Amino acid sequence: FFFSPRTSPLRPDSHRTRTHTMDGQDWKPVVLTKKRPTGGMNGVPKTAEAARRLGMQVDTVKKQGAGYDAGKMGKLDNETEELSHVKVNTEVKKAILQGRLAKKMTQAQLAQQINEKPQIVQEYESGKAIPNQAILGKLERILGVKLRGLK
Repeated sequence: FFFSPRTSPLRPDSHRTRTHTMDGQDWKPVVLTKKRPTGGMNGVPKTAEAARRLGMQVDTVKKQGAGYDAGKMGKLDNETEELSHVKVNTEVKKAILQGRLAKKMTQAQLAQQINEKPQIVQEYESGKAIPNQAILGKLERILGVKLRGLK
């Protein structure tokens, strides 16, 4: 074997002769504190209740009709028209039912064919669904029945 003078077996730690000092370390303690609440701008309390507790005089002003429009509210109260969504009419739901039965399909099978949930087909056949032209188009294509345009 050949040993270099740096790693001779006689001086095993000779390559570690550097002295490590902690000259660059800052050992002063760091103290973290919470910021104290100020209570408002320039010592002024944020709420009227806080000002009263401090013994300050508080003036309150009532706003007139803040967020309340009596004219609009009166119109809503006087509204008598019954508002509701347009539902599938009886001719459409009968046409869907007859087309499905003619093809000998269940509601679940039809729903799978049009890539919708079975609940959608059930709502259309019961007349509770709000008509969607895309779904009606799928039903027309699968059942071979005209649904759009029926009154």
